[in-house]
Amino acid sequence: MGSLPTESLSVEEHQQQQVEMDDTSRTERARWLLNSPDPPSIWHELAGSIREAFFPRNKLSSSSRVKQTWRRSAFSFLRGLFPILNWGRNYKASKFKSDLMAGLTLASLSIPQSIGYANLAKLDPQYGLYTSVIPPLIYALMGSSREIAIGPVAVVSMLLSALMQNVQDPAADPVAYRKLVFTVTFFAGVFQSVFGLFRLGFLVDFLSHAAIVGFMAGAAIVIGLQQLKGLLGISHFTNKTDVVSVLGSVFSSLHHSLHNLTIPSLLCDFLAVLVSSEFRPRLFLPYLPLNCKEAIAVGRSFASIKGYHLDGNKEMVAMGFMNIAGSLTSCYVATGSFSRTAVNFSAGCQTVVSNIVMAITVLLSLELFTSLLYYTPIAILASIILSALPGLIDINEAINIYKVDKLDFLACIGAFLGVLFASVEIGLLAAVTISFAKILLNAVRPGIELQGRLPRTDTYGDISQFPMAIKTPGILTIRINSALFCFANANFIRERIMRWVTEEQDELEETTKRTIQAVIIDMSNLMNIDTSGILVLEELHKKLASNGIELVMASPRWQVIHKLKSAKLLDRIGKGCVYLSVAEAMEACLASKFAALSNC
Repeated sequence: MGSLPTESLSVEEHQQQQVEMDDTSRTERARWLLNSPDPPSIWHELAGSIREAFFPRNKLSSSSRVKQTWRRSAFSFLRGLFPILNWGRNYKASKFKSDLMAGLTLASLSIPQSIGYANLAKLDPQYGLYTSVIPPLIYALMGSSREIAIGPVAVVSMLLSALMQNVQDPAADPVAYRKLVFTVTFFAGVFQSVFGLFRLGFLVDFLSHAAIVGFMAGAAIVIGLQQLKGLLGISHFTNKTDVVSVLGSVFSSLHHSLHNLTIPSLLCDFLAVLVSSEFRPRLFLPYLPLNCKEAIAVGRSFASIKGYHLDGNKEMVAMGFMNIAGSLTSCYVATGSFSRTAVNFSAGCQTVVSNIVMAITVLLSLELFTSLLYYTPIAILASIILSALPGLIDINEAINIYKVDKLDFLACIGAFLGVLFASVEIGLLAAVTISFAKILLNAVRPGIELQGRLPRTDTYGDISQFPMAIKTPGILTIRINSALFCFANANFIRERIMRWVTEEQDELEETTKRTIQAVIIDMSNLMNIDTSGILVLEELHKKLASNGIELVMASPRWQVIHKLKSAKLLDRIGKGCVYLSVAEAMEACLASKFAALSNC
């Protein structure tokens, strides 16, 4: 009988020791967050990006390793700038046979298309052929895609002419117009190079996939209508690109141009469109993902089929340098072509040597067959352009966008209608505006969810998504589903949290006559925070503390914890409010709650 109290005391002591050990472990793990080193500065990351672009194998060097010689470092730089030095050493003659056939096939398509696209850009035919010579050669040295075909494209040609005509009329002064086009090409290359060099390739993603789908469809229709000038032999045609102006010009000029519509020209037009449409299914493999939005995406799509990866920033550097070199050699803006890349792939190309073969073939055509190419009928060129347009209109993708995301579909329709009924620049502006509006909407009103513990796990999930999740009475767990806690959404987050605290407090008082002891904020999705977000956290702490509620933060990321320490916020509210995970924060809150009850 006398030993019972002793046993009871030893059990209580054991439980107390276990609680203390758990508290010590949680505190130690919380120190991992609090004592983490400072994240690299933006300048350090920028320098690292540039070093990675040109010294990909030299970035991990340390003092413990043997320092590389100057010659080896220079060669590493050249290999980063010119990927051809990496794969060129292992290039075999068996690959050249495939590349030769692919290059010749590519040239047979590029020559008439380049002439037609130059006409679309309001330039003389030779400038389209120049653009199929110099830029592909530069890209072959600096690019890393094996399949992408470089040259002029329909949409860029139309965009260039639509914008440049507002500054300089090509009919009034063609020389000044050409100089302006080459200047624009130069600065386009500069911007591409800078974006790639400083790892800013993500900026092109502000023009969303849905907006590109709508823009491409509208541009294809506008380009097709503009080809009526060549097909119908109209001499006086509008410089505007909207569908109303183009159709008005066609109808007003039609009765004056019927004498130009001879039977042979109409027959040639019909046969050109028919042949190109007949052979399209044979040239374009059905499984190729050609609905990408830009040349880099086209290259990545074919790279995934071949089983290798492309660095988008390096591709932008390569395309930037090729456009800079092209602008100095009478070329206008070049990029990766949708249709010619598919032809290059289906023709069996192995490396970018197919672009070199194509460029040499086009150059020989310029030297030997210029007189023959000069007499290419405009109606045939218009037919060639028309044959490439159906691939730009992706109705199935537009329907899929509508099913998946209505806001994305709004951007798609906005771009389509803007290009079709206003102008190319209005269509782009509408697409970018709607895309930015979507981003701002998600930034200003981020997702904030109440969490509960999933049964038989230590995982916490949204109680709306998981109705079986268990809420802990007296402890409110909230997750911020936003990458940024900043001036744009700080007040919204504060108001939503305080509203939930008030609602939960009223519910507890009605049912259990208890109050909220703690609010846990899950920061696992939060990548960064600014001064406005820090001020809101401090205000939340003061308001909650005045009501006897503890503010607890769980899983803060590297930049967030660094900003909280730099702002001295943790010193003011206490470093004991930070935990490694929501589960550990919940355990600490429950332990504190039970300790308070036992003291009572």
